[in-house]
Amino acid sequence: MPGRIPTGGVRGCQVRITFGDLKIGDIARKYIQRALEANWVSEGRNVAEFEQKFAHKFGYKHAIATSSGTDADIVSCASLYEVGAKRGDEILVPACSFVSTANSILAAGFTPGFVDIEVETLNIDPIKIEEAVTKNTRAIMVVHTMGKPCKMDPILEIARAHDLKIIEDSCEAHGATFKGRVVGSIGDMGTFSFYAAHVVVSGEGGMVVTNDDEIAKVIKSVKSHGRPFGSVYFDFQRIGFNSRMNELTAAIGIEGVESFDKTFNKRKQNLYKLLELTRELTDYCYFINEEKFEKMSPHAFPIVLRDKKYDCAKLYKYLESKGVQCKTLFGSLPTQHQAFKFLKHRYGEFPASEYVGENGLHFGIHQYLTDDDLLYISDTLKGYFK
Repeated sequence: MPGRIPTGGVRGCQVRITFGDLKIGDIARKYIQRALEANWVSEGRNVAEFEQKFAHKFGYKHAIATSSGTDADIVSCASLYEVGAKRGDEILVPACSFVSTANSILAAGFTPGFVDIEVETLNIDPIKIEEAVTKNTRAIMVVHTMGKPCKMDPILEIARAHDLKIIEDSCEAHGATFKGRVVGSIGDMGTFSFYAAHVVVSGEGGMVVTNDDEIAKVIKSVKSHGRPFGSVYFDFQRIGFNSRMNELTAAIGIEGVESFDKTFNKRKQNLYKLLELTRELTDYCYFINEEKFEKMSPHAFPIVLRDKKYDCAKLYKYLESKGVQCKTLFGSLPTQHQAFKFLKHRYGEFPASEYVGENGLHFGIHQYLTDDDLLYISDTLKGYFK
């Protein structure tokens, strides 16, 4: 289980392969200076420009900046009250995903309905979604894990059949597409994070995207205490939060959007190269795979052991001892993490998620890695297995 794997790294070892980095360039500095000269760092011109550039870059009608990817998920969930959802209703979510998904559902006043994943894709299993729908289900939060798009066709069919909203957590999937459609535009709304390990970075910060005018109006209200968008008066029309982005974060995000193609292409090149270098290890591990009908976003490099005998805890310690910073693949939130014990799920309910939690790791594939770094990673992995 994830708890058996140490989380502090190996003492005395210099980290060579990190998850990502934040480097502030001239474009970001220009926008930071603009905010400083205006003596205003709360949401303003920089945030509006970041939203416009992000929406234009990926083709969304609306992009609404938030203080984090987690807040993007929270306000998206809370927007469901506008279409008849009630407190305690259920939002389906993959059992294996970063903790912010389930936390966001709870924070918005809903109950997470956990659904198992597919080991090979790390994404929610559409067959299990159909089995999990109840009379209290109001939405499906899909997660495009590690930048690989979910199988959206059957998910859309299920949503239509049961009149459910779809929230696409695309926090790890900037620029990914499924059958020509960019993630975040396939469902009713999508969410993004700009944490340091992601393709677009702003240090912190998030974004909600949608092509629906009414959803956009509600999201803008929910993220600002429930007031009508643009109002500063104490007229609170719906549940709301203080989820606004600040000008300094937006300044860095603008640079991230403007350098997106260069960053994306370099990371994708690194991903393809490392997949090729590790091809001989496919008997030992499941590796991420890009289908012809999709374009993955190069978020990170995940591996899942095909056989428990190779001992994920030992692999973790080995990689860290060699300077490769790594983390688990989240694990089953309802059955492998103490935080969700109160929901009373039992180990064994989500076998694929639990297997990935016990036998999966991921590490960085970011744009600052060199060919020598990639060769070092592959040699290190081969050294462990062979």
